[in-house]
Amino acid sequence: MLNTYFRVIVGTMVLLSVVLSVYVSPNWMWFTVFIGVNLIQSAFTKWCLLEIILVKLGVKNEGGSCSSC
Repeated sequence: MLNTYFRVIVGTMVLLSVVLSVYVSPNWMWFTVFIGVNLIQSAFTKWCLLEIILVKLGVKNEGGSCSSC
């Protein structure tokens, strides 16, 4: 369940930042870069802030973690 929430949240943030960069300001593309860098960082360090937040909110971790996506 954790992976599902993680993917929905990250996917929504990427799409939102792209839409904002097209219609508001190209500087919103930096938010997309930030998301990508955090995904790469979590793959190497196995540390994911979003995962910690979701677990504290009560989302069940059913085997996998967002760091292993």
